[in-house]
Amino acid sequence: MNSNVILGITGGSGAVYAVRLMDVLLASRYDVHLTISRSGADVLRQELGLAVDADHFQPEVMTLQGTPLATEDARRDAWKESPGGQASEHIVRPKGHEPGIVHYHRYDDYMAPIASGTFRNAGMVICPCSGATVSAVAHGSSRHLIHRAADVQLKERRKLILVPREAPMSTIQLRNMCLCSEAGAIVLPASPGWYHGVQTVMDLVDFVVSRICDQLGVDNNLIKRWGE
Repeated sequence: MNSNVILGITGGSGAVYAVRLMDVLLASRYDVHLTISRSGADVLRQELGLAVDADHFQPEVMTLQGTPLATEDARRDAWKESPGGQASEHIVRPKGHEPGIVHYHRYDDYMAPIASGTFRNAGMVICPCSGATVSAVAHGSSRHLIHRAADVQLKERRKLILVPREAPMSTIQLRNMCLCSEAGAIVLPASPGWYHGVQTVMDLVDFVVSRICDQLGVDNNLIKRWGE
């Protein structure tokens, strides 16, 4: 099993999905190769109050603990393992694997390993994925590292998951998503279901994150599945 997952955060709304996804991946023993666009950092600050600096990144700021969302469900208090702590019961952790770590790559660093087809990984997720990013991926326009890494995933026939959230969508955006899908990407809109016993906002967040993890092949029990 390859334990590297690339996570790109862009300026679309829905930053909470990205932070929760990163927590689940780390607790599941995956190494996260993270890159954040300038607008992605702006959204993290605006929506979650996280003091993220895309130029001088500090991984400890990327957590939902201490935000209003973290208080909704006591069973999720320990999303990430800490010394003396316990991981969430909803995360399935492979045996024999060390805890995952974050590798941060600046959005303008084209020397980063994720810019090359030689970098082996389990998949890339762009979450949230702005309309501009969908357009860049659809047309192979690499204006920063996230675009380049996505372009590499497609040319190497590796998994690329795009998580847009905008609504409504223009015909141009729909066509761009169709181009991405035809090129091999998985378009997974942040559209949570309501059939799994929703009680809190985090239940809706976990629905989307669980679907992303399923596409990556990451075992999880984040939601009650249909028919269970």
